[in-house]
Amino acid sequence: MPHFSLSDFDFDLPPELVAQHPAPERSGSRLLDGTGPVPVDRVFRDLPALLSPGDLLVVNDTRVIKARLLGEKPTGGAVEALVERVFPGTQEVWAHLRASKSPRPGTVVRFADAFDALVLGRAGPEDALFHLRFPDDPFVLLWRHGHVPLPPYITHDDSAEDEARYQTVFADKPGAVAAPTASLHFDDAVLAALAARGVQRATVTLHVGAGTFQPVRAENIAEHRMHSEWYEVPAATVHAIEATRAAGGRVVAAGTTALRALESAARDGGLRARQGETDLFITPGFDFRVVDRLVTNFHLPKSTLMMLVSAFAGHAHVMALYRHAIESRYRFFSYGDAMLLARTDS
Repeated sequence: MPHFSLSDFDFDLPPELVAQHPAPERSGSRLLDGTGPVPVDRVFRDLPALLSPGDLLVVNDTRVIKARLLGEKPTGGAVEALVERVFPGTQEVWAHLRASKSPRPGTVVRFADAFDALVLGRAGPEDALFHLRFPDDPFVLLWRHGHVPLPPYITHDDSAEDEARYQTVFADKPGAVAAPTASLHFDDAVLAALAARGVQRATVTLHVGAGTFQPVRAENIAEHRMHSEWYEVPAATVHAIEATRAAGGRVVAAGTTALRALESAARDGGLRARQGETDLFITPGFDFRVVDRLVTNFHLPKSTLMMLVSAFAGHAHVMALYRHAIESRYRFFSYGDAMLLARTDS
């Protein structure tokens, strides 16, 4: 197995290829079929024809919360919060806070000129987050007063379009602060066509954190520490995968988050129903146990997701697909186009 460094996952991307808005129709995005030796340009609504009866599509049913809040400290200083984690059944959250000076424990921050939050202290890995107490259910307050947490490379303020389109059609369980973007291309027509094709569907949950945009800074990628995210693989999905395998079908992950949830649940042997935290960092050489096909968007240079797709479909193959995508003017990142990949050893 070749040794890979951070620079092996770099590429030059023309800035105009970073999609700032979604395609007019979800399934009208382009789809690069990378399952064979030669890339094939398609449209996302072609996906059902590329899968086989008896395959199982596994989607992430997380729902993006309006996690971005604007507020001010008692001194009048501006504060911007990005809620990273809501603790269900409590009024407490962990959040990233941006301010000219970090608020101390006991500080009351006024958000959206609507409610006060108490800073309890620092929290999370390396104390990078702030522990806050809200006066009411955080999900309710975020829904009323928060903003869609668009990624840092999308430069416009969030709008009604983003509220609708930065969310999958099967979003169910609130908790993500970034969308599982490969799933943004699915619409009711594609889901109906998949069902008519005989492709089954199952769900996992992985609440995508802001750490998904965290850059890798170490040239030796083994030194990178992955952020942790909450996930659940239910028993019904495990049973569906077992039935699919027994019948000779393939497991197709809708996005890297679905793949990470499934592979996390199989880390120490066979796939089991699980829930908890995962910090699974997938790099070339990883032993995939569950997923055979991957639907995914185009990822940032030198990102952990570039490493994941390279591990899945082969580094040289993925880099060639990216060169084709750039030459063919595919749209990149969260609101961009998609690709379909096959596992190298499948």
